[in-house]
Amino acid sequence: MRAVEFQEYGGPEVLRLVTAEAPEPGPGQVSIDVAYTGVNFADLKARADGYRVPALPYVPGLEVSGRVRALGAGVTDPAVGQEVVAHTAGGGYAEVVVAEATTVFPVPAGLDLRTAATLPTVLTTAYALVHTVGRLQRGESVLVQGAAGGVGTAVGQLARAAGAGAVYGVVSSAAKAAHAKDHGYDEVFVGAFQEPVRAATGGRGVDLALDPVGGDTLRAGLASLAPFGRLVSFGNASGAEPWSVGQPELYPLGVSVSGFSVLSLARTAPEALRALSERAFAKAADGTVNLPVTAEFPLAEAAEAHRLMGGRSSTGKLLLRVAD
Repeated sequence: MRAVEFQEYGGPEVLRLVTAEAPEPGPGQVSIDVAYTGVNFADLKARADGYRVPALPYVPGLEVSGRVRALGAGVTDPAVGQEVVAHTAGGGYAEVVVAEATTVFPVPAGLDLRTAATLPTVLTTAYALVHTVGRLQRGESVLVQGAAGGVGTAVGQLARAAGAGAVYGVVSSAAKAAHAKDHGYDEVFVGAFQEPVRAATGGRGVDLALDPVGGDTLRAGLASLAPFGRLVSFGNASGAEPWSVGQPELYPLGVSVSGFSVLSLARTAPEALRALSERAFAKAADGTVNLPVTAEFPLAEAAEAHRLMGGRSSTGKLLLRVAD
């Protein structure tokens, strides 16, 4: 089979198209003939910094769509040949990937394989941020960093459907602001946001802040919370040192901080991930959320997909087309 791997850490140029043996599923696993695989920021961090890479060489890729190729021992569902989407623990940039059966789902009714590939990582994360961890209530306001990215695009729509009183986004360019406003956001700030958020909310702040950046951005988000507000950290794109928060930040307004990682949940609580993903996928099946594919590359051009995402000019969802 064809696969894209890296044998050393570095820029997009370290990604190499190789020929490898197709993996076989072990007990409790499923192998999948991949049609599409999603490109996520975690893939870039794996390539550049070794984020969650157990050993080299490494094939990135955390979500795929395709057809079931074979079943491992003890697995009776899904059926061989069935169209599925899956969370994977790496390996998605390949023609065949193995996934735990608990993280493999039928393609939601009415969706094709291309659209389904946008769902596992992005939509599950977005649903958790809005509903499960963030616990957004009708009438509350939400502030979202990276509002034009894949997760941000989904969060804007989910928050609007949940009855948010106001949905604010933060992006890095005017072009991204336009994209965010087309996907549920009332107001979008370019760059600095702390003072504009206070102005937009009459000095009160927001009820829920969602942060994938970390560092100074996370601290500014925490300072933008209203009384009893919640902040959810779901990444550290800035590469800043691990943050800490304590009594001085939490006590004055009764705010709280929590975290979410779909990759960690897949490892520590796969059944919880399965239930969460099923609820999330239903929002795509019923039309609540539309995740636009804004760029698609053949598998051999994975490096170009990484350059586009790494250049911070992309919006929506990026895919690799694996099947011819």
